[in-house]
Amino acid sequence: MRTQPLLLLTASVLFATPAIAVPSHEITRPQHQLSHLVSQTHAPHTSLWRSITDPIIRNIWRVSQDESLSSRPKEHGKKDSSAQLARHGHEIVLRFNITTSVESKALSEAADTLFLDVWEYTDDWVDIRLSKDIVPSLLGLLPASLQRAHTPLMQERELAQAIADTYPSPVSDNLAPTPERYHSFGPQLGSKQTEGNLFFADYQPLSVIQPWMRLMASLFTSHVRLINIGISYEGRDIPALKVGVHPTNNRAPTTRKTILVTGGVHAREWISTSTVNYIAYALITGYGKDGTITQLLEDFDWVFVPTSNPDGYVYSWETDRLWRKNRQQTHLRFCRGLDLDRSFGFEWDGVSTHTNPCSESFAGDDAFEGIEAKRLADWALNETENSNVEFVGFLDFHSYSQQILYPYSYSCDADPPSLENLQELAAGLAKSIRQSGGHYYRSAPACEGNVGVAEKDKGKVFPRFESGGGSALDWFYHELKVRFAYQIKLRDRGSYGFLLPREHIVPTGKEMLDAVIHFGKYVSTQYELNEHKEVEPAASSKAVLEDEMDSRAGFEAVIDEIIDEELDQTDETGTGWELRRRRR
Repeated sequence: MRTQPLLLLTASVLFATPAIAVPSHEITRPQHQLSHLVSQTHAPHTSLWRSITDPIIRNIWRVSQDESLSSRPKEHGKKDSSAQLARHGHEIVLRFNITTSVESKALSEAADTLFLDVWEYTDDWVDIRLSKDIVPSLLGLLPASLQRAHTPLMQERELAQAIADTYPSPVSDNLAPTPERYHSFGPQLGSKQTEGNLFFADYQPLSVIQPWMRLMASLFTSHVRLINIGISYEGRDIPALKVGVHPTNNRAPTTRKTILVTGGVHAREWISTSTVNYIAYALITGYGKDGTITQLLEDFDWVFVPTSNPDGYVYSWETDRLWRKNRQQTHLRFCRGLDLDRSFGFEWDGVSTHTNPCSESFAGDDAFEGIEAKRLADWALNETENSNVEFVGFLDFHSYSQQILYPYSYSCDADPPSLENLQELAAGLAKSIRQSGGHYYRSAPACEGNVGVAEKDKGKVFPRFESGGGSALDWFYHELKVRFAYQIKLRDRGSYGFLLPREHIVPTGKEMLDAVIHFGKYVSTQYELNEHKEVEPAASSKAVLEDEMDSRAGFEAVIDEIIDEELDQTDETGTGWELRRRRR
C-alpha cells in the first residue's frame, strides 16, 4: 500500500507550482515527436497510479515510449531527416561579405522585398536563408560588387540534416535507460555536477524542461524557488528559477540585489535555452561546495528564465525548427508572430516593419504588443516596486555570432552613462570565455550588431537590416536602471548557425558559466557587497550538503518505489523481468 508521504511528494513533482505546459489549441503533436515526450492520449485502462508515474519516468528520467510500461503506441525518438528535407530541402544559407554602405543598403532592401530570413549579421558579413530558386532574383537586385561576394554555408541537404541532428537521438543500446540512469537528471554528489548529466546531452523540449525545473526546486528547497513570470499568448506559463540565499544577520540590506538571466526570446535559438539551464544547474548544485558560487548566491538573487518565448519554443519543436518569433496573431492572418526583442517600450520603432507582419523582425503596431515581452517587463517592474528588488545585472542569451553586446541597441549616436564600466566588464567576459574554451567573443555596442556598422574608411555608422529600437537590453538598462546589462550571442560563427550540434551544449555552458561567475564577482565588487561581511562558508557548506543528501535519499526512495510498483503491475506482460534484471 502506498504511503502518504510518497503520494504527496509524487504529486508535488507533477502538480506543485503552476509551471505546467499548456498545449496550443491549434497544435497537434506529430507522429514523429520525440520518444520521451508525454503522450497526449492515455491508454483506455491505465490505472490512476500508472497515469501518475508514467509522466514522471518519461518526462524527467528519459524513458522512451517503448521502454515505459504503459501499452501505448511507440513514437520515434528523432525527427526523420526526410521530413526536414521535405520542408527545408530546397533552401540554402548564403553568407554575403559587406564592405560599404551601398552594399548594406542594397542587401537590406532586397531581403525585405523578397521576404528573406536574415539569420545573422556583424560588421563584416550577413547570413541569409532562402530558397535556392530565389537566388537569381536576389542577385538581380544587388550591386555588381555583391554578385560574387557570397559563399554557401549550407546547401539543401546539409540544412535539412543539420535541422534533424539537433533533435534528440533515440536511446541507443549503450545508453539504455536502466533504473540507475533514471537518477541522472538529479544532483550527483561527489562528482562534477554537469559531467555526464543526461539532461545536457541533448536539447530538451519544454515538456521536459518544466518538470526538470520543478525537480530542482523540490530538491534544493534551501536556495531554489520555482516562480512564474506570466502567461504567454497561447496560455503557457513562463517559468523561472529564483536562486539565492538571503543573509540572516542584522546587516541584511532592505533591498535584494538581483541578476536576471534570460534565454529563448527567439524560439529557434535552442542553445540559449540550454545555456541558461546549464548555468542555473551549476549554481544550484555548486552552493555549499564551491566557495565562489556560495558567495555569489549569498550576494545576489539570480533569476533564470530559460524559455522567455514558450509558445514559439514549442512550435519550433513540433512544427518548424527555424521559427523565430512568438505565436501571436497579427493583422495578416497567415503571418503570425512578433519579434519579442523589438517589442519593449524604450525607443520602440515599429514603423519599418509595420506593413510587413511576415518579417522576422516584425515589432507589432505598438510598444509592448508582444505579450511575452509585456509579461517580463510587468513582472520586473512589480518586483522593483513591491518586492524590494533591485536589478543590478541583466544577461540575455541569444545565438549566434559570438558577441558580447552592451547598450545602446537603438542608436550608435547615444552613449550610455556607464560606458567605461560596460566596456571593462565586456572585455573581462570575453577574456573569461577565451580562457575557458578558447573561443573568441567580440565585445561591442549592440547598435553595431543590430542597426549599424562602422564604415572603416570614413568613421561613420550607416543603417543596417532592422531597427534596434524596442530591445530588452535597452529597456532594462535605461528604464529599469540596470547598471550592467548585456546581450550575449553564443556559438558559433556561422558553420551551423542556429543549428549548433548537441555536442556544443556542455562546452558552451562551461564557458558561459565562467563568464557569469566573472560577471557576478565584478558586480559584487562594484557594489562593495563583500566588505565587512561575516561569512561562515564551512558551516554553510555542511548544512547544505546534509540537506541535499537527505533530499537525494528521499528522491531515490520515491523512484525506487515507483519502479517497484511498475514491476508488480507488469509481470503479467513480460516486461517486469527486464527491469528487475537491470536493477541487479
